[in-house]
This record gives sequence, C-alpha cells and structure tokens, in this order.
Amino acid sequence: MRRRNFISLLGGAAAAWPLAARAQPRERTRRIGVLVGLGADDSQAQARNAAFLQGLGELGWIVGRNLQIDFRWGGGNARRYRRQAAELVALAPELIVAMGASVVGPLLQTTRTVPIVFVQVTDPVSSGYVASLARPGGNATGFALFEFGISAKWIELLKEIAPRVTRAAVLRDPTVPVGLGQLGAIQSVAPSLKVEISPLGVRDARDIEHAITAFARGSSDGLIVLPSVPTAIHRTLIVTLAAQHERTQRERGRKPDARHQAPRVHHAAWRCGSRVAARGARATAGDACMGAADLQCSNLPLIGCAFLRGASLRER
Repeated sequence: MRRRNFISLLGGAAAAWPLAARAQPRERTRRIGVLVGLGADDSQAQARNAAFLQGLGELGWIVGRNLQIDFRWGGGNARRYRRQAAELVALAPELIVAMGASVVGPLLQTTRTVPIVFVQVTDPVSSGYVASLARPGGNATGFALFEFGISAKWIELLKEIAPRVTRAAVLRDPTVPVGLGQLGAIQSVAPSLKVEISPLGVRDARDIEHAITAFARGSSDGLIVLPSVPTAIHRTLIVTLAAQHERTQRERGRKPDARHQAPRVHHAAWRCGSRVAARGARATAGDACMGAADLQCSNLPLIGCAFLRGASLRER
C-alpha cells in the first residue's frame, strides 16, 4: 500500500513539473544599440566594448539572456555614421549608446525620440548636443570628458615640458565642430607663451602624413593632437612620424626634446553599465550630464560607471 501511494505521488509530481516550468515568467529581453566611431578591428574599440559588456554584466544584464545589443562600427567614415544611425533607429531600441562626438550629431539628426546616451564627448553644451549639463533637455544625455577651456592647458603643458618649443601644430578633424572650440582655447593663450600655432586639418592617414611631414622643420616644433576619430584610428602613425622626425633631428646634429617630439595619445577606456537601458527610461531634462569631475577620473586603464536616471557615475 505504501509503495502504491509513493508511486502515485511521484507520478503526480512528475506530471506537475512541466506545468510549473511553463508557469514561470520568462525574463524580458531589452534591446539597445551602440554606434562606435572607430572600426570593429581597432584595439581601443575592442577594449572599450569589452569593458562596456563587463559593466553591464556586473549589473545583471547579459547578452543572450536578458539583453540584446546591436553594434554598428563607423570606422571613421562620416557617410557610414549617417547610414548606421538610421539603421539603429529603425531597429527601435530602447536607447542608443553613442561612443564619441563624431556619431552624436548623426544620431540626433536621425531621431529626436529614441534616448541617446553619449560618452567621450567634449563640451556637449557648446557642441549643441544638450541645453545644459544640469538639464540637458531633448533625448540626449551622457557624460563629458571636459569643456573647451581645458584645451588651453595642453599648450601650457607642452611649453612646460619642452621650453624650446616656438611652433606647435594642432592636428584636428575639420568635420568635428568641437575641434574649433578646442583650437580657439589653445590659440587664446599661445601668444603669451610665444608659440606660433598651426592648425592642421586631417581626415585620413594620407592627410596626417603630409601635414606632419610638411610642418616639422626643427627642434623647436611641437605637436598637439586633438581627440577625434581620425587621430584615434591613426594614433600609431602619428607617434611613428613624430619619432621619425626626432631621428632626423639627431642625424642633423640637433637635440630634440623627445617628450614633445613623440607625443603620447591618451585614451580613456570606459565601462558603462546602463540602467537607463535596463529600465527603459527616457533621457530627458531630468537626466543630468556628468562631467570628468563627477567621475573623479584617475589614470587608471579602465574607468567604470553605473549610469542611471538622473543619477551618477562612479569609478569602479
């Protein structure tokens, strides 16, 4: 009798298992888009992407389980930015992450309804992306690396570490409006430092090679590289050309200052675990833009942030 009752109980439990499994609610999958100015094969882009996914994972958002991410890689091509912005918007994501100033403009031209979270942007207010840092307005928010004024410090730093510099080239992408503000800040202090500024517009490797080769003449030359997609993509070429110029000066019997002849191109890798995407929240005037001071940035290789509605960024 006991055996018969046990078998009946076991059979009833087995029959209930599929019902219980079906009764459990499936976790909702969220969809976001990511538009990157660099190419998919760029080492910096890969590092930032890995950090971004790590940040999301730490918050419980896993691709393939409860999250779907549509990536688009611009590779420094302005036409491709516009096409890919339209592609992402057509997919109807809950928000789009814009990595770099070069892709924010095309996204804002494409949509004024899909929330946009931008990263690695200089002075979003002066660039026209948001109304103010406290109340961005519209559908875009994010965090800024710095405002234009900090660019003046770069020429001061160059002069401090290489006092002999009397001529400085400024490499910039002429298609990015933010570069004008940075250049203006540099030009505003250059006369007081007795440094002649030469803006050099570059869009590709050929432009960069021609500009640096034509500019470099002697040991009193310096180089300032403004952040942009072309200078990021071709950062190795820029440093290589500067090093070649240094060797040329040595062969001519001059003694260049290697600190300014071989400029270091710094890139802040980022991790952005976005609860805005997780909650489907809208980027509105209540979602404050966060700046470098809010991040309390250091020279760590990875700077992480948890970005939530109207909230904060924190270093992980």
